[in-house]
Amino acid sequence: MTTLLNRLFGSLTRQLNRPIARSNQKVDVALLWVTVLITAFSLLMIYSASIAYAAKEVGSQYGYLSKQSMFVAAAVAACILVFFLGKTRYYQKIMPFYFGGCFLLLMGVLILGRSINGATRWIHAGPINIQPTEFFKLAVILYLAGLFIRRAEMLEGFKLNRAWLKQYWAKLLLPMVILGACVGLIMLQPDFGSTVVIMVITVGMLFLTRFPLKVLAALFGMLAVGGTLAVMTSPYRMARIHGFLNPWEDPWGKGYQLTHSLMAIGRGGWLGEGLGASLEKRFYLPEAHTDFIFAVVAEEFGLLGLCLLVAAYVWIVVRAFSIGTQAQKLGFSFNGNVAYGIGIWIGIQSFFNLGVNLGMFPTKGLPLPLMSYGGSSVFMMLLTITMLLRIDYENRQKLRGFQVE
Repeated sequence: MTTLLNRLFGSLTRQLNRPIARSNQKVDVALLWVTVLITAFSLLMIYSASIAYAAKEVGSQYGYLSKQSMFVAAAVAACILVFFLGKTRYYQKIMPFYFGGCFLLLMGVLILGRSINGATRWIHAGPINIQPTEFFKLAVILYLAGLFIRRAEMLEGFKLNRAWLKQYWAKLLLPMVILGACVGLIMLQPDFGSTVVIMVITVGMLFLTRFPLKVLAALFGMLAVGGTLAVMTSPYRMARIHGFLNPWEDPWGKGYQLTHSLMAIGRGGWLGEGLGASLEKRFYLPEAHTDFIFAVVAEEFGLLGLCLLVAAYVWIVVRAFSIGTQAQKLGFSFNGNVAYGIGIWIGIQSFFNLGVNLGMFPTKGLPLPLMSYGGSSVFMMLLTITMLLRIDYENRQKLRGFQVE
């Protein structure tokens, strides 16, 4: 399976990166433009989806649009600094400080956090709400990317026996305990959706770095059992499962959000009702400008708009894996691992959000990357794609014969 995956990524890399060595482009212009277009489209759709809520709650129909525009502007400024001020390898050096800061924020949210809809996931800081979990997802990627470089000797001549466990159990146990402690803090918020995303990122990065399948199978089994117990022992999670399995049984209760999401998507048809013509966003569909903005896009732009949006996400994920594979081949192991992690993060969170909107998964509070309203989410998404552009820039420099340390 790993060999097949490597061949697939290798083929994609050859096709997507063939002209790089001869091109004068220093960055991946296509990736940059796709990101810009999705972000601009998100501002348009946040305004459209939130116009009724903003007029009622903020007093201005431009309320949420103004805030999101400020978040995007701050993110762009941070992205410029990240791209030009440091090489990707520097992230490996600052990772312990960044990871420690995220851990403190996760602890702080339980003490000083602001509760919204029964969940304590935000720290109120003046006019903004900070969601530490979004920052921690990048910390997980950087942590694992560096861990795989430092622990590469574990995979050489691997045999799952007493001698191997005696030599490496501490090197495996400590990282898992650290990650487990952070995930435990996220579960206390509670934020089961983000926990699942982090677990998928972890398992996916372990798989792509050729971690032994026996260990992966054992880890996956433990996570599956733990996730099942977390759902079965939580009344509100079980209620979401029941609402997901048959939302029309209780359309005014547990199934309310999902039924209105499905009605919005169905009403959109092939070409949609037109920009601004959504009915569900007018106080029928909860969280229309955040977790369920995909349903509003479907209602206003139809199946054609959905396909174009999904195609953009698929292209970004494929490009991330391609950049990661190329970095690995050029000897930038840490860069490649980071690119893989970013691709998994964007891909799995987009997949889960779309699945929730379409009724494929139970309702959970996961934003659609680059699209949903939220400062922490859009800030971190733009920052991670900037890191991806930086990794690609270093790949291009190496291909042209420049010395890249």
